[in-house]
Amino acid sequence: MPAQLPSAEDVNALHLRYAQERERRIRPDGVRQYRPTEAGFGSYGLDPHARDADRTPLTDHVDVAVVGGGFGGLLAAARLRGRGVRRIRVVEKGGDFGGTWYWNRYPGVHCDVEAHVYLPLLDETGYVPRWKYAPGEEIRAHAVRVARAFDLYPDALFSTVATSLHWEESAERWTVRTDRGDAFTATYVITATGVLSDVKLPAIPGIEDFRGHAFHTARWDYAYTGGSPEGGMTGLADKRVGIVGTGATGVQVIPKLAEDAERLYVFQRTPSTVDVRGNRRTEPADVGAGHEGWARSRRDNFLEVVSGEGAERDLVDDGWTRTAALLEKLTPSFRRTAADDAYEAAYATADAAKMNELRARVEELVTDPDTAAALKPWYRYACKRPAFSDHYYPAFNRPNVVLVDTADTHGIERITPHGVVVAGVTYELDCLVFATGFSVGTSGVVSGRLPVHGRGGVQLLDQWAREGLRSLHGFTGNGFPNLIHMGSLHNASSVNFTHVLDEQATHAAALVAAAEAAGALIEPSRRAEDAWIATLAKEAPTHEWFHAECTPGYYNREGRGRPDGHAYPHSAVAFHALLARWRESSLDEVLHPRTKPSS
Repeated sequence: MPAQLPSAEDVNALHLRYAQERERRIRPDGVRQYRPTEAGFGSYGLDPHARDADRTPLTDHVDVAVVGGGFGGLLAAARLRGRGVRRIRVVEKGGDFGGTWYWNRYPGVHCDVEAHVYLPLLDETGYVPRWKYAPGEEIRAHAVRVARAFDLYPDALFSTVATSLHWEESAERWTVRTDRGDAFTATYVITATGVLSDVKLPAIPGIEDFRGHAFHTARWDYAYTGGSPEGGMTGLADKRVGIVGTGATGVQVIPKLAEDAERLYVFQRTPSTVDVRGNRRTEPADVGAGHEGWARSRRDNFLEVVSGEGAERDLVDDGWTRTAALLEKLTPSFRRTAADDAYEAAYATADAAKMNELRARVEELVTDPDTAAALKPWYRYACKRPAFSDHYYPAFNRPNVVLVDTADTHGIERITPHGVVVAGVTYELDCLVFATGFSVGTSGVVSGRLPVHGRGGVQLLDQWAREGLRSLHGFTGNGFPNLIHMGSLHNASSVNFTHVLDEQATHAAALVAAAEAAGALIEPSRRAEDAWIATLAKEAPTHEWFHAECTPGYYNREGRGRPDGHAYPHSAVAFHALLARWRESSLDEVLHPRTKPSS
C-alpha cells in the first residue's frame, strides 16, 4: 500500500529540519576542504595496476587524437572507426582502457545503473551482461572488449598524460605533447577526459602525519588488504580500519570492510539515501537480447523514462526510473519551461514522501536506535546522488562496526600519527581508507592541466576567463579549429552518462566525417556561439534556489549553490534530437575550406 502523502504542514516542518541539518554540515572553506593528489600527496594518485614500459617518444602524425581512454574516448574512437577513420590515437593516463572503471577496483564495486543500458556498444560487440547491475570487473572487461573490437590498441598510448595542445596554423593541424616526451601531430583532437578522473582528498589537518597505512578507494591496495573486489581481505583480520566518506563508493565498500576488518570505524558527515538494490543474475531472454538492436531499444527506453518523455513501458523498472521525476532539479527533464507554484507544491510533497520512506528503511534495517538516527538523511532527494544497496545498513548491526558521526564538528577535526580525531576523541587506526571520490567535472582542459592554444596562440581557459564559457552545442569553439570537446559543459545530462557520451561520440564522428568529405576545417562562428549561449540562458531552469538550500556536497559546490545556464536546459532526449536535426540541416555552417591537405 502506498505511503500516505504528508500534509503541507508536515512538508514545511521537514524543510525546517533540513535547514537545521544543513547548518550542522556547512563549512566556511567550501570546496577548499578538498585537495588534489598533486598537492603534496602524489603517492595517492599512483597507478598500482600499470606495467609501465619505457618507450621512444612519438613524433608521427595521426588522423585523430583522442585524449582520454574511458568510455567517452572509447566511444569517440569506435564511432570514428565506423566512419572509416584509420589512424586514431587514444592518449590515456591509466595503464589500459576503462577510465573510472580502470581505477575503481575497490571491494564491492558495481555500477548503480543497469548494465544492459549502461554498457555501450552491446549490439555491436554481441555481449550480454550477466548481472542486472554489473560488477566493476565486468565493466572494465567490456571496455577492453570494445577497444579490441574496434582495433584501438595499436596506436594507443597508456600511462601517458597529454600536457598541451597547440594549433599549428601553417600546417592546419594540432601538436599534442605529453609527459612522456611525445610531440605528435593530429588533424583533429577530441578531448574526452571525463568527469570522474581526478582523485580528491580531504584537506584535513595532519593528514600527512598518519603513520599507519592509507590509500584512496580509486587506488585500492590489495597488496596490503589481500582479497579482491569480491572481498576476502585477510590482511585486515587484525586491523583497526577507518573509512572517510559515505557516498556512492562508501556505500559499496563499507559492507566488505565490515566483513573482513577486526574493527571498522565509519566517519560520516552526511548520510546518503540508500534504497533497495535487488541485484540479480540475468539471462539474455530477461532483457530481450534475442532481437537485433535490443540494447539500443532498452537504452533509449530508459532515457525516455528518466527524462519524462512518456514512454509506454518501463523496461528497466528500478530505483532510477521510479524516482525520475524527483531528479528534475538535477537533470532537467519533464519539459517544464517556467516556475509553477502548484507543480512545486506537488513536487515537494512527493519528495517528502520518498524521503520519509527512505528514513523508515533505516529504522527497519538498523537495530541500534542511535546509529539508525545518525544514518537518516535529512535533505531533499535530488540534493545528493542516490545510492542503492541491500548490504549497507545491515553492516552497522555487526559488533565490529562503529559509526562516527562528524556533523557537529563539520567533519573530522584532525588526523594524528595514530588515528582520527572527532569531537576531541581519538580513534586509533592501523589503516585509513579515503572514499572521497573524484573532483567532478574538473579534469583535463577545465582543470588547466591540459592547456589548449588555438589560433594566434590564444589560450582557451584565458578566453573563457575573459568572456565566459563559449561553444556551439558544447563541442566546438571559434578560434580552435578541429578541436571537439566531450563532457558536460553546454551539453545534456542524464543519470546514464554513457548514453549521453555515445550521442556525443556520434556527433563528433559526424563532424569529422563531414570535414574530411569536404576537405574542410571545423570551426563555428562567434555568431553561432552567441546564439547557443543565448538559448541556454533564455531557457535555463531556475533551480539555483533549490541547490542553495541543499546539504553541502559536490552537486552544489559544498553549499555554495549550483549556477544555472551551463547545461542544456531540457532533457537529453530533446538535446539528442536537436543535434540530429542540426546535422541534417546546418552542419555545413561550421565547415571552412582548408588551405593545406588533411594528412
